[in-house]
Amino acid sequence: MPSNVSMTPAFPRLGLLLLNLGVAAWLGGCAASSQRAPVEDRTSGSRTATTASVAVEPARVLPGAENAGKPGYYTVKAGDTLARIALDNGQPWRDIARWNNIDNPNLIEVGQVLRVAVPTPDPGAASARAVPAPGRVEARPLEARAPAAAASAPSAAASAAPPATVAAAPAVTAPVREGDDDVNWLWPASGAVLSGFDEARNAKGLAIAGKAGDPVLAAADGRVVYAGSGLRGYGNLVIVKHNGTYLTAYAHNQALLVKEDQVVRRGQKIAEMGSSDAERVQLHFEIRRLGKPVDPAKLLPPR
Repeated sequence: MPSNVSMTPAFPRLGLLLLNLGVAAWLGGCAASSQRAPVEDRTSGSRTATTASVAVEPARVLPGAENAGKPGYYTVKAGDTLARIALDNGQPWRDIARWNNIDNPNLIEVGQVLRVAVPTPDPGAASARAVPAPGRVEARPLEARAPAAAASAPSAAASAAPPATVAAAPAVTAPVREGDDDVNWLWPASGAVLSGFDEARNAKGLAIAGKAGDPVLAAADGRVVYAGSGLRGYGNLVIVKHNGTYLTAYAHNQALLVKEDQVVRRGQKIAEMGSSDAERVQLHFEIRRLGKPVDPAKLLPPR
C-alpha cells in the first residue's frame, strides 16, 4: 500500500456530520416548542352566551294601537300637541281627551293612536241598558240625568298648553247634520286683507290688517273650544266651534276676552288684535270644515 495514502477512516467524519445534524434538529425542536400554541378565541361565543342569558323585555304596546289606520283615528307624530290634533280634526281638544281617557293632555306619545271622531253609540249596549232586571221596576223621569261632575281648576301653565287636568267635558259634539253648512257668517275684523287663502303655499286662512287693540269678533254663533297660546305659530289663539261641521280660528291676538266652553254670539268681541307670534299686527283668521281649512273669502259676505 502506498505511504502517501491517508489511513484516517471515513466513519468519524460521517459521525461528526450526523451529530451536527442531530443537534440542529434538536435546537429547532426546542425553538418550536418554545412558541405559544394557538389559542382559540372564545370571546364571541362568550358574548353570545351572555346575550342569550339576558331576558329581553317585549316592546310596549301603545294605547289604541289596534285602531291604527282606521277611519276616525289619528296616530300621534313627533311635534304634535293635543290642541293641534284637535284643530286639524275639527274637534274640541277636551272631547278628544275624554274619548281617549287622557287625564293629562300634555302627555301624549309618538305612535299613540287617538280617536278623533265622535264615538258611535252601541245599539246593543243601549238596548241592554233599557231592559230592567226581572222583578225590579223603577219609575223614573224620561230624561233623568246624572249630576255634572265639578270642573277642576286650570293649571298655572294654561296659557302655554291645554290644562293638565281635564275638566268635565260637555255633551258629545253633534255629528254633521243637514243644514250645518247654513252658517250666518260675519267678517271678524274690518281691516284690509293682507294675504289670502292659498293651499299651495300652506296659507290656511286670511291675514287681516289692523292696529293693536282693534276688536276681533266672533264670525258666527258658537262655543269656545280653545283659548290659549299652546299652538306654535298662532300666538294667542281663540277657536270657536259653530256646529258639527265648522269651526273658526282667530290668531296673533294681544289679549283674549273669552274662556273655553263659553258660548259666544255672532259679532261678539272675543279678542283684541295683536302681533303675538307674528311679525306685525294682524288677525290670522281660518274657517275649517271637518278640520280641513277652506277659503274664508268664499263663505264670508261681500264687503
